[in-house]
Amino acid sequence: MNESETRAEYIDPKLKASGWGEVEGSKVLREFRITDGKIQAGGMRGKPEIADYILVYKNRKIGVVEAKAENLEATEGVAQAKAYAGKMQIEYTYSTNGKEIYEISMKSGKEGIISDFPTPQELWNKTFSDQNEWKEKFSNVPNEGEYGKRYYQEIAINNTLNAVAEEKKRILLAMATGTGKTAVAFQIAWKLFQTLSK
Repeated sequence: MNESETRAEYIDPKLKASGWGEVEGSKVLREFRITDGKIQAGGMRGKPEIADYILVYKNRKIGVVEAKAENLEATEGVAQAKAYAGKMQIEYTYSTNGKEIYEISMKSGKEGIISDFPTPQELWNKTFSDQNEWKEKFSNVPNEGEYGKRYYQEIAINNTLNAVAEEKKRILLAMATGTGKTAVAFQIAWKLFQTLSK
């Protein structure tokens, strides 16, 4: 059984059984393009970085799942899963062959086989143990339009709103030329406006 068959036969049903895509506010993004690939000499692009699954709950990407064919070890995709989770600053990542699920906490370094994927609420609680009223409110407001879609823009938006929710007095957002500072500023203003106007 190849990787795509493993996804269809084993992984998709396990995600569904745990509530992903079923519980309100949860989504499963398949074949999620993280980057378009590095620009190389001659204007060509390298291989894009594509995660097999991104788990979304309450408008936040909170899990990465790397799938491998059934005949491979569940840990075969650990390096890729860690690389994607690290790049997107997602705390929990998984590598699976459809039969076994290997969970990795990027924050604590704890790794091991688990029997089932966590439910959206379980993964949310594990990821955001320091959740407060404002963080919850900000999470309930989706990004507006197509802005803030690059992974580093989303990180900047989330980190800024977390700082606001934690009542930090000074916030400096430094981004390079051409990385979408205007789009990020708009999303932050949009989420603040939507939250405060309710």
